[in-house]
Amino acid sequence: MRTTWSFHTAGAIHFGIGATEQLSEIVKELKTKRALLVTDKNIVKAGLADHVQSKLSAGGIQVKAFDGGEPEPSIQALLNCYQFAAEWTPDLLVGLGGGSNMDLAKVVGVLLTYGGTPQDYFGEGKVPGPIMPLIGIPTTAGTGSEVTHAGVLTDTENNIKVAVASNYLRPKVAIVDPLMTVTCPPKATADSGIDALTHAIEAYMATDSSDLEVPAGEISIYQGRMPLGNCLVESAVPLIVQHLPNAVNDGKNIKAREGMHLGALIAGMGFSNVGVGAVHALEYPIGGAVHCSHGCGNGLLLPYVMKFNKPVRLEALARLAELMGVNVEGLTQEEKADAAINKVRTLRKEIGIPDKLREIGVQENQLRSFAEMALNIKRLMRSNPRSPTVEDLEQILKDAY
Repeated sequence: MRTTWSFHTAGAIHFGIGATEQLSEIVKELKTKRALLVTDKNIVKAGLADHVQSKLSAGGIQVKAFDGGEPEPSIQALLNCYQFAAEWTPDLLVGLGGGSNMDLAKVVGVLLTYGGTPQDYFGEGKVPGPIMPLIGIPTTAGTGSEVTHAGVLTDTENNIKVAVASNYLRPKVAIVDPLMTVTCPPKATADSGIDALTHAIEAYMATDSSDLEVPAGEISIYQGRMPLGNCLVESAVPLIVQHLPNAVNDGKNIKAREGMHLGALIAGMGFSNVGVGAVHALEYPIGGAVHCSHGCGNGLLLPYVMKFNKPVRLEALARLAELMGVNVEGLTQEEKADAAINKVRTLRKEIGIPDKLREIGVQENQLRSFAEMALNIKRLMRSNPRSPTVEDLEQILKDAY
């Protein structure tokens, strides 16, 4: 039985309206000279890249921008970014955008520091040491990549998502400015927001730290459910549930944007130490095959996995109902747990997240292979509180189909 756990996050977090204005002073403290800004064309079009570049320049930094980021980035997109970076030879990386751009920056940092191929680092604990300084500046409220340990890519040859996972990938600095999310479109706001809620709920339902079984010789960045993680989730869930609908419906609502950015940040700190489970494991092959957004896939699957885990996480689900603002007076624990699941369904519908896999292009004859691939993602499955068989996972997908 495990008797200890550890906790990691970004080196420093700067949060609040206008936090990006501090960037010039922050980079002076890092004592770097040449920055690569990893972003995408939508961020450039919105004027956010120019804003960040001006702040970097004001801090005495030479900057070049790679704007080839893409949703659910492919290995080829990573290689394109790496080639661009190798020619520029930066000593600072800045990931600007959603989690995809920050993830690209993380893995490029690994390749610039240690060489090799992306495949050399797939999995946990393959990064040998610290990478060059990285600043994460999110323009969506969802992934928490500005404080997390993973860079997720899409392996288009095998139609599955893969991850480079190491605590060395956590950014040196996270700048979390709600103003940077105001231009985020409603669908991206909804998808990223439900992703943040999935992070929080999966972490709250995760395998207890004392029960987390890691095979000899393997490394687990995820520590299992523990008190600090619970504290973070219990702060994140009410923020997300309260502010997500308003952020989707009125992008210029600064209070909603601030609440969502804080909720997503806290959820990111929590899940990236505690762990996520079957929702994420199932989404990896589904997202790789049908190219839905990661958040949309997670949000669709979330209530179905909550239902599967209910027999072993009744108390946690009952508490989640309270945290989500459900009136639970007079309800039994089981009724509270069901109310939590229903609340997620209601929230999804309110913000336009689909309820069925067929709505995002999944075919029924794919379900078994998705279940088989998900079961093999051990680093995620061991964090799920109820150990599923391939038949269990297939049934979850059939229910969601």
